[in-house]
Amino acid sequence: MKFKAFMTGIIMFFLAEIIILLCLFHTDNNSLQDSVEVNEAVQSVSKDWNRIENHQNNTSLDYTVLDGDGNVIFATRQGLSESINAAVIHRDTILDIDEDGHPLGKIIICNDTARAVTEDRRKTCVVLVFAALIQCVGLVIYLLYMNKRIVKPFAKLKDFAWRVAGGNLDIPLEMDRGNMFGAFTESFDIMRAELKKARLAEARANAEKKELVVKLSHDIRTPVASIKAASEVGEALAKNEKERQNYSQIIHKADQINTLVTNLFSATLEELSKLTVEAADMKSVELQDMLESADYFHYVEIPHIPDCMIYADKLRLQQVFDNIFANSYKYANTKIDMEIGIKMLGNEKCLAVTLEDYGGGVKEDELSLLKEKFKRGVNSQHVEGAGLGLYIADSFMKEMRGGLTLKNGKHGLEVTIFISLSGSYISAQEGCILE
Repeated sequence: MKFKAFMTGIIMFFLAEIIILLCLFHTDNNSLQDSVEVNEAVQSVSKDWNRIENHQNNTSLDYTVLDGDGNVIFATRQGLSESINAAVIHRDTILDIDEDGHPLGKIIICNDTARAVTEDRRKTCVVLVFAALIQCVGLVIYLLYMNKRIVKPFAKLKDFAWRVAGGNLDIPLEMDRGNMFGAFTESFDIMRAELKKARLAEARANAEKKELVVKLSHDIRTPVASIKAASEVGEALAKNEKERQNYSQIIHKADQINTLVTNLFSATLEELSKLTVEAADMKSVELQDMLESADYFHYVEIPHIPDCMIYADKLRLQQVFDNIFANSYKYANTKIDMEIGIKMLGNEKCLAVTLEDYGGGVKEDELSLLKEKFKRGVNSQHVEGAGLGLYIADSFMKEMRGGLTLKNGKHGLEVTIFISLSGSYISAQEGCILE
């Protein structure tokens, strides 16, 4: 609101300047002539009347002398009024020339003071317009400065907050410590780093809990199996029905304990809360900004994106791209080749985004495991991570009617994200790949 009020005030200021300039430009001013020079001109013409052709003008005024019949008998220069009517139109001063009370003729003194004032006014207007232009340029420079120093940093902060809200804590916040909000934005990135540490600690705790449950399950099942086996032998050797029922009850309770332990083990696989996916139609050109945002190290040259409508959740699709790029940065840290085109996923056409790094790939027997929870390749032993990025990305793509595939390419791991098309594909654009 303050910005709008500021802009409104600036616009009103410029409008006021324009109105004042127009009024100043069109206002008529009737300026008075120098009466001393006028009187001197009249007296000199009256004195030289009988030899008017030799008359000398000793004033700064221009004038025309008419005889009694209205004929021009003298003029200081060309282009002056040559009749009473012309003098009236030009607002010239008309005076009588007489001698001893007898009229001789008339003198028409050119009123060029108004022209001089108008010329001065125009010069003033030019100066004012030039001043207004300087003000305008200064304002534009100031607004550009404010946009660079305030608006853009806060726009980045908004995008950063959107990522954090979506659960992406891998991408750092770009900032310029030299601007006035440098320390402010740096504190947000520190918050992101601390949240990431907390999430990794939580993931490690969950993994440790899973291992504990597995160990306890094994430790509990072993004696339970022994109890059940012994009870089955006892049941078979029982001498009477009562003993047989007692052994049967022990077997039933052993099975019940085994079921509870199995349920406890299965519950550890549901630690991740269900993340909602709200897919909708969107234009494929929006992928440009999403890919640029995910590739914050600028390792990719984004190719032409076919013009079509896709069906996706923008927030979740951004998370998918973020996770793929984050994995490549952590485990390969090389340039990335990208290919975008139309490919088949089963019987459906999809917009496929394929990325391949130069990290050498992973073992073939690990490929099928990378999309599972807590599964990581042997090359990740000394790299932070919870083993959930590809699992989450794959889950999101399935929710959006698409898919995610992994394979070893020529240079490294090749990941293909299949994005479902919305309705019928518009047209086969140049650069599309049909399989």
